[in-house]
Amino acid sequence: MSNFNSDGPSNNDWEDRGDLAWNEFDWERYLREQDESIARYQKLYEACAESPDRIDSVAEQMGWSINDWTEEGGEIPDSEDDEDDDDDDDLDFENGDVYTLHKNPIFIATKAISQGLQQQWIQGAGRTTTLPTPMSLAMLTALHRGEDQAVQAIHALDFGDYAMAISLFKRSLNVLNSTLALLNSDEAGLHPVMVTFREAALPKLFDLREIWLRVINECRDELDRPEESADDED
Repeated sequence: MSNFNSDGPSNNDWEDRGDLAWNEFDWERYLREQDESIARYQKLYEACAESPDRIDSVAEQMGWSINDWTEEGGEIPDSEDDEDDDDDDDLDFENGDVYTLHKNPIFIATKAISQGLQQQWIQGAGRTTTLPTPMSLAMLTALHRGEDQAVQAIHALDFGDYAMAISLFKRSLNVLNSTLALLNSDEAGLHPVMVTFREAALPKLFDLREIWLRVINECRDELDRPEESADDED
């Protein structure tokens, strides 16, 4: 693998991973597998659309535990396992030893639901000529912005920066609230495509909010734990 920072320090994390034998085709295969995970979540989610506990039902069918929603997808090995991995010459592609953000359950759920909303809006808006262009663009932009802020939050979560994750998830929620306001506006009620989309989109938007609020609460618990430990010692 190329070293993109050839002038940088030599004691970086890459040297601790042994021989990383993957090339661009291996990574493409890996990424396609993660795309399939998102598609699988979308399929399961749509099948559970009428279930009030669809979020937890789909998570169970995806093979995720409750901890997977707040930790790094259950994929990162413990420190003791890391020591054993240092003795390996390669990372085993077939056994899926490599963890990236794409395996994070929160990432998969967010991408699957968000992409479903965007696809649904594009299809609906593309079938009408009466919807004002500014309204169409405003809706699509809001859906993209909410997903983007959430993905940034999941990056922060994966790096263990819980305070930043909370701030970014709150930004996602602000965008989501703006999306709801647009859907509920008087102007939106004048256009059948907006009314139809609103009916289908509201459950998905509230599911995204539920997922993000759960993670925010868990992040706050993580941030409070050191203070609780210090109090116990006193």
